[in-house]
Amino acid sequence: MDRRQFIGRAVIGSAGVLLPMQLLAGALPKADKEPRYRIAVCDWMILKRQKLGAFQLTKDIGADGVEVDMGGLGNRPTFDNKLTDPVIRQQFLDKSKELNIAISSVAMSGFYAQSFAERPGVDTMIQDCINTMLQLNVKVAFLPLGVEGDLIKHPELRPAIITRLKAAGLQAAKAGVVIGIETALSAAAEVKLLDEINSPAIKSYFNFSNAIQGGRDLQEELRTLGKHRICQIHCTDTDGVWLQNDPHINMHKVKHTLDKMGWRGWLVIERSRDANDAKNVKGNFSANAAYLKSIFQ
Repeated sequence: MDRRQFIGRAVIGSAGVLLPMQLLAGALPKADKEPRYRIAVCDWMILKRQKLGAFQLTKDIGADGVEVDMGGLGNRPTFDNKLTDPVIRQQFLDKSKELNIAISSVAMSGFYAQSFAERPGVDTMIQDCINTMLQLNVKVAFLPLGVEGDLIKHPELRPAIITRLKAAGLQAAKAGVVIGIETALSAAAEVKLLDEINSPAIKSYFNFSNAIQGGRDLQEELRTLGKHRICQIHCTDTDGVWLQNDPHINMHKVKHTLDKMGWRGWLVIERSRDANDAKNVKGNFSANAAYLKSIFQ
């Protein structure tokens, strides 16, 4: 190898000696990778919907990130989104960096009680969410189909929901982001729904409580959906007891299943509050975050 070829694969050491790039790479410390599993909380469930204080409370709770909601919907033409204000948005970004609390995802929780299939102006709402995601550098949005979009109780809404999710998928794919949907369907039925939508930008935002309330095996539901269909997980049950006391979830088995699947990502705490002390936000969410970290981290 002549000198020019060698220099192309080497650098000059402090004593003027040529060091091959392979040796240099071995000498440098490797950059820290993100943990395989990270723990977040929902800002609306810790009573800090679109409030700057959500970041400090999340840190006090002991979580790694916060799922930020788009704001209320009601009869407005779109979400009551304070983050359209660049000053407020920059405050959120600055606080996130200052406290090292990530924004795990952006939520459209307004659709818990609104009909995604029938509400006018859905395309505008989806685009507003995507714009906010891009401005916050967030890759995942949460879209619950909710009570009004329950495809088990309202199967007649399926064609409209598929049509609208196909359109949302095009919007999301163009922006390079993913919209995760929560449905009442079994994992097998949700796979069929996702196949019909046929968009890489529409995935499952899996919620443990849906499987549990439906009497389905949690591990099998996760395996059926698989690594590539699940973008994020609401890692909680309905309110009643803390996760560590929940007889319906064997969290060690959940981790084993997710490990074997090769899945990685955010586990977001939504509920699982102690029914005897439901208003104790810090106590409930701190207990659940500590328990999840003891298993997943």
